[in-house]
Amino acid sequence: MAATPRFRKNAVDGKAVEGSTPEGSGPEEKHPVDETLPPLRMFTSGLQHVAAMYAGVVAPPMIVGPAVGLSAKETAFLMGASLFTAGIATLLQTLGFWRIGARLPFVNGVSFAGVTPMIAIGKDRGHDGIAVIFGAIIVAGLLGFVLAPYFCKLVRFFPPVVTGTVITLIGVSLLPVAFNWAQGGNATADDYGSTTNIVMAAVTLVIVLALRKLLRGFLQQIAILLGLVVGTLIAIPAGITDFGALGDADLVGFPTPFHFGAPQFEVAAIISMCIVMLVCMTESTADMLALGKIVGRPADERTIEGGLRADTLGSAISPLFNGFMCSAFAQNIGLVAMTKVRSRFVVAAGGVILVLLGLVPVAASVIALVPLPVLGGAGIVLFGSVAASGIQTLATAALEKGENALIVAAAVGVGLIPIAAPDFYHAFPEDLLVVLDSGISTGCVVAIVLNLAFNHWGRRPDEDPEAGAPADELPKDPMAVPVAH
Repeated sequence: MAATPRFRKNAVDGKAVEGSTPEGSGPEEKHPVDETLPPLRMFTSGLQHVAAMYAGVVAPPMIVGPAVGLSAKETAFLMGASLFTAGIATLLQTLGFWRIGARLPFVNGVSFAGVTPMIAIGKDRGHDGIAVIFGAIIVAGLLGFVLAPYFCKLVRFFPPVVTGTVITLIGVSLLPVAFNWAQGGNATADDYGSTTNIVMAAVTLVIVLALRKLLRGFLQQIAILLGLVVGTLIAIPAGITDFGALGDADLVGFPTPFHFGAPQFEVAAIISMCIVMLVCMTESTADMLALGKIVGRPADERTIEGGLRADTLGSAISPLFNGFMCSAFAQNIGLVAMTKVRSRFVVAAGGVILVLLGLVPVAASVIALVPLPVLGGAGIVLFGSVAASGIQTLATAALEKGENALIVAAAVGVGLIPIAAPDFYHAFPEDLLVVLDSGISTGCVVAIVLNLAFNHWGRRPDEDPEAGAPADELPKDPMAVPVAH
């Protein structure tokens, strides 16, 4: 009998490629997540990930630095350190070692969830404030690392009705970030929301869509990066490209360990950052589940455990190099969904670029030339792609069964509160705002609780909470569903 031909999935689009290796011999079939691309494609695709996340990485130190009383030069140092530590955390996630790392195309960077409590901890305290923040982050990171093996078991409470809701909320929650960028990013600036900024964002959006429509192959996959380049070039005569950072940047720099002094440990600050860490772990779990669906490798407990360990270890290490708490960057999930480039080594290349940007400030400033309105136009497509992935997942959630539609309605409604009414929780204690101001976290909690209430508690053992099939016909792992590649 003739040998059965083997097929290898392409790392870019997941399509099967016929090979001559007979079954039972030669290297085993690789999942697209584990395949490598040619060097040029690896670099440009990784650079595209960096371009998509750059503003999100540097924004928290840009906000926290002045709030605690740092000078402009010291704040710039914090920004470089954040790029460096984001690269380390991303490499931990994508390459991993031992049982650390999700080994998915998963990007890590500075978490926005910690901005408000960090400002409260270090406001007007200068270097001492930064030292207290770093001490609290170290403890929170180590605590999260210890809790990861237990926290990951929550995956059983994330069936499609929950994951679809959370993925949709991730995309919808990120869209206001793109809208803010499209207006200029700084609400106190005179040109915030100007016609020039918004038109520039719209032009970039049209360019990205046109490139996706007209280009083919590799060029189509880097349409976002090409759109950012073209948008930036158009923005130069429009007068919204700032070259100042390029002239002031040093050629080489290293984030000297404990540049602002040895970490200090205060109980109140530690408690606050531990709460933030739990929020970040919840969002990372949801993001890993979303990314697993998109790349065709559903995230099981072990994957989530490794991802959470990389998150928390990266956070514990970051203060050593003057960085803040690290967490998942959902905007890059949208990039994976849109480009269909699923290789984790592409994102690892982005991690290496981030490390180099942290070591070469002048190179980082080149990326910073991309005006926020241009980034905002591209962000609408990126973040909208995440929401679209969530809707696709909800289509498999049997919304016509039981109260699943009600679960989605309530969870989405609660999750949209921080977006639709930002001051809704203004009378609540600040510690609670860490959770309540995150629509992803609140929507996730509501979806989990309602799924338990309607689909699990009080049901007979032979009832399937999702589709009504006998329980013994269901996969033991609720995430172990067949995925067509």
